[in-house]
Amino acid sequence: MQINKEIFRAYDIRGNSLKDLTEEVAYKIGFCFAEMTITKDNNKICIGLDGRLSSPTLCKALELGLTDAGAKIINIGVVPTPVLYFADKHFMLVGSIMVTGSHNPRDDNGFKMLQNGKSFFGPQIQDLLAKINVIPWLDHGIHSDINWIPQSSRGMTITPYDIQSKYLKRILDGININPKLKVVWDCGNGATSNIIEELKKHLANKNIIINSKIDGNFPSHHPDPTNPANLQELIKSVKEQNCDLGIAFDGDGDRIGIISSNGKILFGDQILCIFAEDILKENPNATIIVDVKASRFIVDKIKLFGGNPIICRTGHPFIKSKMLETKTLLAGEMSGHIFFADKYFGFDDAIYAALRFLDLLSKSDKTLDEIIDELPKSYSTPEIKIFVSSELKLKIIEEIKQKLLDDKIEFNDIDGVRVNTEHGWWLLRSSNTESIIVARAESANKDGLEKIITIINKYLEKYGLLINY
Repeated sequence: MQINKEIFRAYDIRGNSLKDLTEEVAYKIGFCFAEMTITKDNNKICIGLDGRLSSPTLCKALELGLTDAGAKIINIGVVPTPVLYFADKHFMLVGSIMVTGSHNPRDDNGFKMLQNGKSFFGPQIQDLLAKINVIPWLDHGIHSDINWIPQSSRGMTITPYDIQSKYLKRILDGININPKLKVVWDCGNGATSNIIEELKKHLANKNIIINSKIDGNFPSHHPDPTNPANLQELIKSVKEQNCDLGIAFDGDGDRIGIISSNGKILFGDQILCIFAEDILKENPNATIIVDVKASRFIVDKIKLFGGNPIICRTGHPFIKSKMLETKTLLAGEMSGHIFFADKYFGFDDAIYAALRFLDLLSKSDKTLDEIIDELPKSYSTPEIKIFVSSELKLKIIEEIKQKLLDDKIEFNDIDGVRVNTEHGWWLLRSSNTESIIVARAESANKDGLEKIITIINKYLEKYGLLINY
């Protein structure tokens, strides 16, 4: 079977489970990951899965590949991705793999991997693909030499641990929530559902949970809180129940969405800005990492708070690596990934971020709407997705870079192209998880934003593409 190399992406493996990410591919990934990861002294690998329809089958095939290569498996079942990250820290494992399609379309799935406590990404993923391609596999996917592996050298699966209670105890540590606070939680029928139901039992305030039955068909809405359309049910519930705010998660619980009592939607960089002000009170001059899609006005606001903002390439492994390098306490992405090294582990955990946000609100004498009113005002687009093929998205970005160079226009190429203009700034970048180009633009006024969009379209029209906002 020829493996589609395009599913081996920049920071995870992700593809269509009906044609590309099959059981056979999952087995091969598991086998080769174990061979690249386990040692004589440590052969324990943790696996977890989200609630997608294809996840149980893929997880079983992955587990078989891992154990055939000699790994001992700790299977923690259906959990949000942050719980797997926590388990990796808790058990001090040599590796961990989460089976999840995150916010991708329903039939997609993937693997997020850790090796020796750090993200397994970039060249490591390409090395994994290369290893898969050189191993002699039989037609059914099993290693041709598998029968020569002694049974004693093969791994096993350990009875699942109750990691959930340990995780809940850790994320609740130091959190104090005003009992009068009324919150609606939207699990989006994703992997956070069970744990949010359990978390509710530990909270003294009023909590209402919607879409808390795990269902890979996502019957209520797609679990992507960056799309305002997916927040409409939450907004309606918050208003009808007269609540203070609403919290939404993506399919595997590492991205957060927040809306106010009046239905105002907070973008990821705005959430980060609110956290930054709070953290900088106790840690003046601290470094705060934002991704390349963040508002320029938010970056300036962090400076006013006394912080040192750094713009980083989009993607959780890139941000985690930069956090370690710069000893950063807080980082965040427009997409709602929030990373706390302040009092936590430094990985993206939307459930923990939600608790920190409720703790912050409980200490404030302002409502969330009042806090939002104090944020920098600008005219900006959300993340605009332009659907193109994987090959074309890379070609377009490279050709636009060359055009900018030819025109002697300065730009930041840390991740795609980010261009400052007299009217504001604009960004075009190739997504690392989907076959799309992401566009974003911002200006101080509506007229400026329209002019920037015209500029973007001038570069895109050659390819028959346009953005409208």
